[in-house]
Amino acid sequence: MSSPTIIAIINQKGGVGKTTTVINLAASLSIMGQNNLVIDLDPQGNATTGLGKNNNDEDKNVYNLLIKKINIENIIQKTDVKNLDLIGSHVNLSGLEVETANDSNRAFVLKEILNLKDGPLKKYDNIFIDCPPSLSLLTIMALVASDELLVPLQTEFFALEGITQLVKTIDRIKENLNPSLKIRGILLTMFDKRNKLSSEVDREARNYFKDKVYQTVIQRNVRLSEAPSHGLPCVIYDKNCVGSKSYFKLAEEFIKNNKIESAA
Repeated sequence: MSSPTIIAIINQKGGVGKTTTVINLAASLSIMGQNNLVIDLDPQGNATTGLGKNNNDEDKNVYNLLIKKINIENIIQKTDVKNLDLIGSHVNLSGLEVETANDSNRAFVLKEILNLKDGPLKKYDNIFIDCPPSLSLLTIMALVASDELLVPLQTEFFALEGITQLVKTIDRIKENLNPSLKIRGILLTMFDKRNKLSSEVDREARNYFKDKVYQTVIQRNVRLSEAPSHGLPCVIYDKNCVGSKSYFKLAEEFIKNNKIESAA
């Protein structure tokens, strides 16, 4: 079995469907038979609760992993979705930047942990990292550790302006810390076909990023918002709703693109 692909889901802006994408893409791929691990690197812990787990667990959390208090094999939790595991978040993550201020190697801590791909991680096809909505130390750690990035882009005003700043940050990380990092894809989220602006952002994004933009778009859908309160991905909570169908379609495109890249 080849090593898992490590994919950070990133956007420095909050409320763009980042965690929704992590949970539902990972769950869709798991339902299709792939093995996936979600790492919740956001102190808010929404991916953790969205997968039905406790983000106040004092022992099994990514903070304890990063301060090397616990080994990775002891904090991986099974979720209610077959083939989908989780390393949960904790509010203590929010203090990590200050606590590690004197550690010159801190940006590489997560990379060093995940590089041990011959251990408990070797069974996974993909490892998804849910980043916080900021360009903080935690986000940099994720960028350094990842092979690829998936960027959810809200189809609203100022969205493209924000992403150009993100691309500059990614370029700096590539130049200084992780030269092999690449953008896997741009995902248009919260698309409203009744709104002319959504179509304009769609068109501009495709003109600018070309084939990096997924053909699948995620439409605004109330079921996507409801599902996390039930501790379930929407693709489990209501697999027939518009949002779930979009994420299943995205998963198919994700797998297809991977096969094309592997063959190239």
